[in-house]
Amino acid sequence: MNPKAGDVLIVDRQASVQFNGANALILRVISVSDRATYDGWAWVLGYVLDPVTGEATVRREVFVLRGGLRCAAPGRWPLRRVGR
Repeated sequence: MNPKAGDVLIVDRQASVQFNGANALILRVISVSDRATYDGWAWVLGYVLDPVTGEATVRREVFVLRGGLRCAAPGRWPLRRVGR
């Protein structure tokens, strides 16, 4: 998968062993770095979403295997921040 800004991804063990089990993330992509990495891997910058509310909780950059990324279920996550 080639993630792009706005995609909502499931980042779990398939993307990198560090995201196994309770460490899995739902990540809304901000950008994908163009810096050189190992073949098939990428640095992805995004917001971690709360799995219950869908609210962004923290900004994070993760190093992941592109082939292990999956799109989260569409329609479940807000398209943008809803007020403060």
